[in-house]
Amino acid sequence: MIHSLIFLAGVGVAFLDLRKCVKEPIRNKKAFFDYEILETLEAGIVLAGSEVKAIRVGRVNLKDNFVRIIRGEAFLFGVHVGHLPTANVYYKPDERRPRKLLLHKKQIHKWSVEVGQKRLSIVALQLYFNAKNRVKLQIALVKGKKLYDKRESMKQRVLDREAKSQLRNHLRGGM
Repeated sequence: MIHSLIFLAGVGVAFLDLRKCVKEPIRNKKAFFDYEILETLEAGIVLAGSEVKAIRVGRVNLKDNFVRIIRGEAFLFGVHVGHLPTANVYYKPDERRPRKLLLHKKQIHKWSVEVGQKRLSIVALQLYFNAKNRVKLQIALVKGKKLYDKRESMKQRVLDREAKSQLRNHLRGGM
């Protein structure tokens, strides 16, 4: 029994440390800056087992992603899900492969019509685990911001930050 455990440990079998798992959603901060969000949806995503573990640890990057609708199915492009060193050595899926999204056909059809007619895009905003421990992706129908819109949102963010700090200082009793 001890020999088999040592043999397995020598091969590289390890257990996932739950203390290092990401509890907060993984956000695409650039999408909130670059796009005006019109509508959001929650979608499931088709993943391999090792990819779920990598997402749980936080080895995922949502930057520069987009969703394409191909033959009535939605696919997510541009998301990088890294490999875990403890995952299967013989099966390592491509880190940037397109991943199928699980949505109702009515939702897909509605958004594909809007994307085609109004020149809109679909991007992923955040990736998280729901109450049933399933990986979910919040996707949004977005419209690209112009440069002056981005400047305006930056000014608004600075003003909000200053107002919060002044309110905090006022509540503390000092200026």
